[in-house]
Amino acid sequence: MGRIQKAEKNIIFGYISNFIILLVNFIQKTIFIYVLGKTLSGVNAVYTDVLSVLSLTELGIGTALNYSLYKPVAEHNIEKIKSYMRFYKKAYLIIAGVIAVLGIAISPFLRYILKNPGNLSIEELTLYYYLFLFNTVISYFVTYKYSLVNAEQKNYIQTNINTLTKIVTAAVQISVLLLFRNFLLYLVAQSVVELLQKIFVTAYMNRLYPYLLDKDVKPLTAQETQVVADKTKALICYKIGDVARLQTDQIIISSFVNVDTSAVVGNYVYIITYVGNFINIIFESVISGFGNVVATESKEKQYLLFRIYRFCACWLFGFGAVGFYHLLTPFIGEIWMRDGSWTLPQITVTLLVMDFYLKGGRTVLVNFKIASGLFEQDKYLPLIQGAVNLVVSVVLVMKIGVTGVYVGTLVSGVLANLIRPGIIYQASFDRKPWTYFRDSLKYMTVAFAAGAAMTPVRHLLMREVSILSFVLVAIAITLFYNLVFLAVFHRTEEFAYLRNAVVARIPALGKFTFRKGDGDE
Repeated sequence: MGRIQKAEKNIIFGYISNFIILLVNFIQKTIFIYVLGKTLSGVNAVYTDVLSVLSLTELGIGTALNYSLYKPVAEHNIEKIKSYMRFYKKAYLIIAGVIAVLGIAISPFLRYILKNPGNLSIEELTLYYYLFLFNTVISYFVTYKYSLVNAEQKNYIQTNINTLTKIVTAAVQISVLLLFRNFLLYLVAQSVVELLQKIFVTAYMNRLYPYLLDKDVKPLTAQETQVVADKTKALICYKIGDVARLQTDQIIISSFVNVDTSAVVGNYVYIITYVGNFINIIFESVISGFGNVVATESKEKQYLLFRIYRFCACWLFGFGAVGFYHLLTPFIGEIWMRDGSWTLPQITVTLLVMDFYLKGGRTVLVNFKIASGLFEQDKYLPLIQGAVNLVVSVVLVMKIGVTGVYVGTLVSGVLANLIRPGIIYQASFDRKPWTYFRDSLKYMTVAFAAGAAMTPVRHLLMREVSILSFVLVAIAITLFYNLVFLAVFHRTEEFAYLRNAVVARIPALGKFTFRKGDGDE
């Protein structure tokens, strides 16, 4: 099976999984909010982010080791795979221990992170926190095993396991909510299912790769260990900066505003994240394939595929941004929660949507960087981003509230959109990045124009928010945005390549001809 076929399989299973998880999570979250209320929903969101911050202890070793596995997997070098996996296992056991110690150490400070937690005592909040910590720590006992299937472009294995686990966990937790209306039992149920999943994964992976049980494993050479160490050092900066930029917003909101507001923001972030995952699946599924391209193809071929990859990102992230801008607040406030207190000001939503769109460009750059092993070249940029986000967010949240937090998020994200292209283009393609910025302006202009043109249409079709009017606006956005994007860019080399790739698999579409392109590989 070639890299395109493997990517297609990963994408198909990824879409099925994401749809199921989105649906299950939506049902679970809705029941949670109606049964336990806004405050516990905020606690749930904040603790999730706190544990994400603690997970920076992983410090990028997973990404570095995944990259290191590409070559031995491609060469079917079992002995070398065993060596890397043994190293990986030891590293992650140490990481699990460090996270446990750090997690316990910060528990006395929970009272400062959760502002106005209602009737919840600090003892209750601490107990809830330890259950969150337990679930995070045990995940590291099997995380390393997934690196091998992902290096083989079999991401669907991890996807399917996670999907099944989510369904079982949600079913058990929903039952607990409806029967007992108790947050503690809700968390205990999750811990039990997660523990059983880790036992299953260990047994399954050992059966899939029996050589991982071999006792006779040669250690990595000093040079190989140093390569992993060097890439991990560079990724430390990336990981810390990434966490400081992406995983602290709700903590800041909870600390400086209140826990309930974290719950409101959490709903917006939840929808953007899970709906956006339908786009991310495509780009994450081809990282391993890009690693193969970088290892085997010329710079010109790499550059062509990068441009196509980016064209797709700007198209899809632009579509998502326009949809979110017009539909997020009506959906949350009128259809889902049916309560205006669960909505954010439009300026805050605009900032969230703008960051989502710009994330498309960052996703392409970061994924190509990972596939190419370019970890050292921009190692300090994420630290700068994280510092900017924290400073701007904390200063502005005290002046203008929640909106200030997302000003910090947007400003810190824009730094990467401006700086990283130059690094990637120089290191990977020996080119100046001017064409990247020129194309960025074109893609952004089209997305903005399409979004602005839909505003009067939304007002016309959605004078009153209902499921019918919501669906009509969603259909209008889908048709209008994609037709505009197609009309503007259908003569580009990037679109021609994509079209020919699709026609190669669905010949009936060949009658819709725009121009001849490079075709599929």
